[in-house]
Amino acid sequence: MKITKVLSALALLLALLSGCTEPVVSVSQPPYIDLNAIPAWEGQPYFIIDDNTPGFTELDLTTDAFERYSALDARGRCGSAYACVSEDLLADEDRGSLASITPSGWVNRQYDFIDGKYLYNRCHLLGFQLTGNSASKRNLITGTRYLNIQGMLPFENQVADHVKDHSHHVLYRVTPLFREDDLVCRGVQMEAYCVDCGNSDPFMFHVFCYNVQPGVLIDYETGESTFSEIGLNSEKKTYVLNTSSKKFHDPDCGNAANISDKNRDKVKITREELIYRGYEPCGVCKP
Repeated sequence: MKITKVLSALALLLALLSGCTEPVVSVSQPPYIDLNAIPAWEGQPYFIIDDNTPGFTELDLTTDAFERYSALDARGRCGSAYACVSEDLLADEDRGSLASITPSGWVNRQYDFIDGKYLYNRCHLLGFQLTGNSASKRNLITGTRYLNIQGMLPFENQVADHVKDHSHHVLYRVTPLFREDDLVCRGVQMEAYCVDCGNSDPFMFHVFCYNVQPGVLIDYETGESTFSEIGLNSEKKTYVLNTSSKKFHDPDCGNAANISDKNRDKVKITREELIYRGYEPCGVCKP
């Protein structure tokens, strides 16, 4: 086992012996971001903040590997998570189950047009590959599949690849941004800065990743959700429906011609909305 993780295990043991399972530590806070200053989502998974320059100060600079997590607030919401990622900190084992953790706003639903079906993932603030921290309630938020895969993962991979390729130390801080009493964050503020790189060839970023899902309208106050065509980028097309078998067809499909008049309907609609309404595509014409 790596030295850093041995020390972390000892710290956890001491915390358990003292009766505290998650000791509260001070976490360096990011520069303030006004959510009203973040443009509305228009199809890109992230928005660049401050010319991509993170808010770390001289006092933050260190090559000592660590990971720190904020205490949950009164509504059970996560705060900033902060690390100095090094080779010693990178995960060296498989991730465990996350099912025991229920982040704030966790009201999950299935939508057939989402990869994996489920709207929400338990999103790590500090990605598992970077720290090996798996199921911690202070490191998991309710995030959409889109946030997890399109938004956060590419930046997590950038940090992991840089550390592996150069044996460098990268300051990395992720902060969920909530509006007032919302239980689901509107997005996450992600910052990274390589301590070893120098000014001539810096590695850094500072972005806001949107916690949205194309095709779904989210109630951020509660976590509830409903279908919406916003962001689906699907044009309405003409389909023939079999209202009895709940199949939909292209108008020139041979099977569509055999539908009885009482079970036949013709609509102009998006494919996603038909699936949301419980219809399945014909296996012959595959609309």
